[in-house]
Parts: sequence; C-alpha cells; structure tokens
Amino acid sequence: MLTLWNEIGELNSAISVDLQKFANGNSSAGVRARKGLRNLKTMVSALTKLTIETDKARKSEKAERATEE
Repeated sequence: MLTLWNEIGELNSAISVDLQKFANGNSSAGVRARKGLRNLKTMVSALTKLTIETDKARKSEKAERATEE
C-alpha cells in the first residue's frame, strides 16, 4: 500500500514538472501531463480499492475474534 502511495507521489511530481513546461509553451509536455493524469487516476482508484479491501478484512478479523470470545 505504501509502495503504491510513493509511486503516486513520484507521478504527481512528474506531472507537476510537465505542467510547468506546458505553461511555458511546450506542447509535448501537455501531452505527457494528460497521460500522467490518466495514469494518476488509475493508480488512485487502485489505492482506494486496496484501502477498502484492507478495511473490510480488518473488520472481518475483528468480528471473528469477538465471536471466539
């Protein structure tokens, strides 16, 4: 989970650089920024799903322990 978060941070930094280049007139940087934003959206969705699955698993384990007692 933290690995994915770090990858998202690195991608965000790369997008930031490309957006600055695009603002200065580099059209290719705009293409890279849009591609990066699409990748960022996918990665954030994956992280969201992972956190939901982890939360459900933890709640399930907690409920099992409670029924054992």
